[in-house]
Amino acid sequence: MAANVESMFYTRTAPWHGLGVRVEEAPESKEALNQAGLDWKVEQTDVYAASGERIPGYKANIRDIDRSVLGIVGDRYKIVQNEEAFAFTDGLLGEGVKYETAGSLAGGKIVWMLAKLPEKYIISGDAIEPYLVFCNSHDGSGAIRVAMTPVRVVCQNTLNLALKGASRVWSARHTGNVMSRMDEARETLQLANAYMSQLGRSINELQAKKLTDKKVLAMIDYVYGKYKYTNKLRASEKVAKRKKLGVWKNYKAAFPDSKSSSNKNTTKKTTTKKVSNTKKNSSKQTSSSSYVWIPRTGSKYHSRSSCSNMRSPSKVKKSEAISRGYTPCSKCY
Repeated sequence: MAANVESMFYTRTAPWHGLGVRVEEAPESKEALNQAGLDWKVEQTDVYAASGERIPGYKANIRDIDRSVLGIVGDRYKIVQNEEAFAFTDGLLGEGVKYETAGSLAGGKIVWMLAKLPEKYIISGDAIEPYLVFCNSHDGSGAIRVAMTPVRVVCQNTLNLALKGASRVWSARHTGNVMSRMDEARETLQLANAYMSQLGRSINELQAKKLTDKKVLAMIDYVYGKYKYTNKLRASEKVAKRKKLGVWKNYKAAFPDSKSSSNKNTTKKTTTKKVSNTKKNSSKQTSSSSYVWIPRTGSKYHSRSSCSNMRSPSKVKKSEAISRGYTPCSKCY
């Protein structure tokens, strides 16, 4: 069956699966019990082997209206009837409780009821209306569980989501008197209520804080520094930078000095290269300037053999040319 729903009722919006009975106004417990199709009881009988011998230590939970076996449980298992479940929720929330949804899943093995709580929480500008969900199993698969949730339960998946996502869940095994533990459940509900109030304040405070792209990038740097900077993260960052995704979309706006910093580095590289080349040229010039060219006739030494159309000049050391009375050429020097 779709959504694992056997029977249910709902108020307001129809569930996604379209099953169940729609009621105009949220009913109280007695009416809700009937509308949800939960007006039946669970009985326990002995379990017998195929040979007819009774199996000690086990009981069978059977639904009275159709004698279907809901589950095999231990002989210490205490049944919590559907009517008791509604009474427990009424006692927990007080008189006049209105139920939003209720029903049975998996052929009656699991039942739930969802009551609307009177409080509303404003979180990030949105009104959150919490519910109290009561879940009970008749097949021995789980404990009784009560939780506060913003999830509107209408099927197995939403029930799982409501219970798993709740900050506080009260649970009790089927081994004692559940009604005697109502104070524990009420305390859990109060803690959940305090949590929702604090959550709303915290989210509103966070929303009021403005984060610049620069701060976000600084946070990313912090996270990358704190956790291992894997190749996968590095590759993802490269893709984000190249495609200008997320915070990298306004990277230059976030770091206006990045360009100038890049220019500084470029200038530094250029300057370093220029100095290096100058040194190289200077060294080369020094090496080459230790020798000069002198003509067969004339009194000048030259740095180039082609200067003044010299014919067959001789290459000598500069010191030798000076010692021989040669003076520098005004064109070359």
